Amino acid sequence: MRRNPFDDLEEMLDRVSKQIEAGVGGDLSVPGSVAVDVVDNVDEYVVTADLPGFETNDIELTLSEGTLRLEADHETDTSEEHDQYLRRERSRRSVTRRLHLPEPVDEENVSATYNNGVLTVTLPKLEESDDSRQIDIE
Repeated sequence: MRRNPFDDLEEMLDRVSKQIEAGVGGDLSVPGSVAVDVVDNVDEYVVTADLPGFETNDIELTLSEGTLRLEADHETDTSEEHDQYLRRERSRRSVTRRLHLPEPVDEENVSATYNNGVLTVTLPKLEESDDSRQIDIE
């Protein structure tokens, strides 16, 4: 009796899924990614991300086709001189995250604040309109 080749694939996908789920509750193990909290209030989504060490102008937020994209990039360049010794240290930190929103939001009224290293994005949901009409069946 031959073994179904899709069984191995399904087992592998289950292992990967479990590893991803384990990473959601703790440290995010994906390099360059940032952990976020997403709260679904009745009339809005609130996204919170910890971005310590970044400045407001280091952070770029875009919203397109129901996807919120967060990118932050920070570079530091320090140098010290001691007698004949020169030391330069450069570091660069870059993070990115994309979130697909489950419902349409009012893109004109999205707001964001950045305070003490915490980014908070408020995305008001679009109000459901009752612009439905009866369709006659002939």
